[in-house]
Amino acid sequence: QLQLVESGGGLVQPGGSLRLSCAASEFSLAFYAIGWFRQAPGREREGVSCSGTRPGSTDYLDSVKGRFTISRDSVLNAVYLQMNNLKPEDTGVYYCAAVYEPRPVQDLCGMTPTDFTSWGQGTQVTVSS
Repeated sequence: QLQLVESGGGLVQPGGSLRLSCAASEFSLAFYAIGWFRQAPGREREGVSCSGTRPGSTDYLDSVKGRFTISRDSVLNAVYLQMNNLKPEDTGVYYCAAVYEPRPVQDLCGMTPTDFTSWGQGTQVTVSS
């Protein structure tokens, strides 16, 4: 069972930046599509970004396009979410999730929570002045 560990959350002022990390220890994330999700109090979990195993297969929630960037580090076996120009509405618990994808697929990666089988414990991001 793939185990994911997120880190990097915290309290930041509007306009600030954070970088979230998602690491795995026993399995190579190169064979997994990765998604970043967030959940604010009283709201449903929503997909923020995804990265498929096919190079260039990335996607973003419209409201974070141009501000967030997802990336992979194959050496450290980690996936990152760089978040810039943060806004109060970005506040929530952020989760990384993975689904096994042993071969690159042509379709763009997806951000439907039920498509993902392994989840981290979440890291809190609070954007407030």
